[in-house]
Amino acid sequence: MTSMQKQRIEFLRGRGESYAAIAHTLDISENTIKSYCRRNGLGASYIEDHQPAKVDEVCANCGRLLMHTPDAKRKRFCSDKCRMAWWAKHPEAVKRKAVYHFICPACGTEFKAYGNAKRKYCSRACASSARRACHE
Repeated sequence: MTSMQKQRIEFLRGRGESYAAIAHTLDISENTIKSYCRRNGLGASYIEDHQPAKVDEVCANCGRLLMHTPDAKRKRFCSDKCRMAWWAKHPEAVKRKAVYHFICPACGTEFKAYGNAKRKYCSRACASSARRACHE
């Protein structure tokens, strides 16, 4: 195997090419390519380390590269701080399934409440005024 072929193998492995594709391109036996790659640290871990970051492998808020844990849920944010900042900027992305509609008994206005099906008043002011009216 020539030094030019060795450089070409390293280049193609860096681009993520398979052993079979490299063997076909260079017209060398696939087993020869496998042996060379394994001896020179160009196996699967080499490909993972040299692949460019995909769009889903950066933090959705700040753009930093994410470190994923194998066999775990894929990360979307690099930290809790970024996660909370992103959700604060994108409230429309929240899938709110528990939105309830009410009419305030104190002032009569119609309002929506998220997550609390037992809410009665639209605000603390209305709840306070209703409480004061009961005690009079």
